[in-house]
Amino acid sequence: MTLPILLIPGLNCTSEVWASQTPALWSRGPVTIANHTIGSSISEIAANILAAAPPSFALGGISMGGYIAFEVWRQAPQRVRGLALVDTSARPDTPEATERRRAAMALAGQGKFAQVIAAAFPLAVHPDNVENAAMKALHTRMGLAIGLETYLRQQQAIIGRPDSRPDFGAIEVPTIVLVGDKDAITPPEVAQEMADGIRGAALTTIPNAGHMALVEQPEAVNAALLSWLDGLSR
Repeated sequence: MTLPILLIPGLNCTSEVWASQTPALWSRGPVTIANHTIGSSISEIAANILAAAPPSFALGGISMGGYIAFEVWRQAPQRVRGLALVDTSARPDTPEATERRRAAMALAGQGKFAQVIAAAFPLAVHPDNVENAAMKALHTRMGLAIGLETYLRQQQAIIGRPDSRPDFGAIEVPTIVLVGDKDAITPPEVAQEMADGIRGAALTTIPNAGHMALVEQPEAVNAALLSWLDGLSR
């Protein structure tokens, strides 16, 4: 019997962020991309995802999707059979990060949402990909599809997210942590912290990738995720 796979996008991301993974992962089980646009807090978003989710599943999340994945596990640990944390963090928002978010939210609310999306792109990719037109177009397309109102709610939810590090000791499902080697938003040391804290967690650092490793190095990401899924079925 195959295990359903539930994948959660990140801030300002649609299901398209997982587009390079979905066909490969379908070889291991039915893939669903969670709707993370309903709710005003990480807790509400997770509850809405769980309401539509299969009875049990392997769970993956990128960036904000990782914050939500921790909360999905907290709300229904018995339903989560495995955990994939991709370019994310278990830490709460820092005051400095919150200040940057609020500044971006204010600018977006002044009719400059497209400008906010554009400004975020260089930080989201490896330095070699800053001029990559296809990646930039994807980043822009997803942000505009999410829209201003959802963006503001998602940022507010991220600001209020809990510290997930106290939960490390209770996570007993097979866990993989993936991070781009040049991730400037949730850097490798944050991934190392999760891998060190969660018993048995495997850390995979993706070469030549930033925060959007899913898009930048899909083959390396897919290989790591398939190995993790194969471990769940053993």
